Amino acid sequence: MKKLVVLGSGESGVGAAILGKKEGYDVFVSDKGTIKEKYKNVLKNIEIDWEEATHTEAKILDADLVVKSPGIPDKVALIQQLKAKGIPVISEIEFASWYTDATLVAITGSNGKTTTTMLTNHILSNEMLNVGMAGNIGDSFAQMVAEQTKDFYVLEISSFQLDGIQKFAPHIAIITNITPDHLDRYDYKFENYIASKFRIAMNQTENDYLIYDADDEVIVEWLEKHPVKSKLIPFSVQQELAYGAYLKDNKIIINLDKQHIEMSTDTLALEGKHNTKNAMAASTVAQLLKIRKATIRESLENFQGASHRLENVLKIQNVQYINDSKATNVNATFYALDSMKTPTVWIVGGQDKGNDYLSLMPLVREKVKAIVCLGLDNAKIIETFGSVVDFIVETTSMHDAVKISSEVADKGDAVLLSPACASFDLFQNYEDRGNQFKQEVHKL
Repeated sequence: MKKLVVLGSGESGVGAAILGKKEGYDVFVSDKGTIKEKYKNVLKNIEIDWEEATHTEAKILDADLVVKSPGIPDKVALIQQLKAKGIPVISEIEFASWYTDATLVAITGSNGKTTTTMLTNHILSNEMLNVGMAGNIGDSFAQMVAEQTKDFYVLEISSFQLDGIQKFAPHIAIITNITPDHLDRYDYKFENYIASKFRIAMNQTENDYLIYDADDEVIVEWLEKHPVKSKLIPFSVQQELAYGAYLKDNKIIINLDKQHIEMSTDTLALEGKHNTKNAMAASTVAQLLKIRKATIRESLENFQGASHRLENVLKIQNVQYINDSKATNVNATFYALDSMKTPTVWIVGGQDKGNDYLSLMPLVREKVKAIVCLGLDNAKIIETFGSVVDFIVETTSMHDAVKISSEVADKGDAVLLSPACASFDLFQNYEDRGNQFKQEVHKL
């Protein structure tokens, strides 16, 4: 019996353990932290060995195969030891793909991947296709493969998950955009991060498709120097394209081989140029899968967006409170500030991943009346915007951040939580941060 060791016991780790057990592996789960009760119960129920608060090296180095959590960097000594011994270390996405014949649609990018994934899944579900949504969003891909039989999977995939693939080959891949993010994991080299994103296409063949943003210079330049085998389908809001999707006279136009569709952007449920791009990418997938035009149009009109992404929370005394906690990098916050129509009190800060805030300067000058820092180290934010914004204050709790914001905001203003940073200095994750924001707003 082959030995499978799973490092990390989150959603993806436990999913990999469930699939490993089903496929006849001798499974051992090891987590250096503590394992959540709900996951312990799952492991106990299906009689899988586990340990927490330690990694027993003898047991781990005895593995035939290791599935590691995306959160564990490759640089860790234990991973280096495994690789030195020639033991394959893969991601849960790779492992799950070995055991399904479903058509895979995989979506990556620095921003927009969650919305694009949800929207693609929404269109396919509305066409009554047998589809599962997994990966970096919602359920573990491996657990779904173990417990259900789907014809299609729509997968949101992070660069960390792509770092651990070997044979994973989606039939349709999307790269929404690439901007500097997670550089702390990539030796602070942007090209390492770009290469990681493009791993999504590395095993594709001439029969597969890569949908990408033709307005993104980083993507376009990379493709010129590093051609892929798959068929390229660009989308753009800036230029007309003979092949692909583009914007003209407030209409999304998609031209593929012998297929043509036009849709008005006036009826899109999601606002903003970045969401027009997300809609183009999702609709292009739908066109490739021969989904009816009526289904595509209806789906774009009735789609409810991702939570914690420019989510209107409440209007209090004519001040709109907006939760954009999912903006964990500068580019996501750029979209948020760009969409603001009223003077804005901006709550920003958290765990900095090597951010350069200068690209936000024109928007901050134009739209931001006050900055409320919410992080343990706000020096870079204060240094960048201190001379531009009259009011900057530091806070270390969501209660204080919301209270001060409400005092600074006047009628007709907006209070925007769009941190541009990871949440781990003060919160469990971006959901926890967004939920605390909503709770504090409701208490006002």
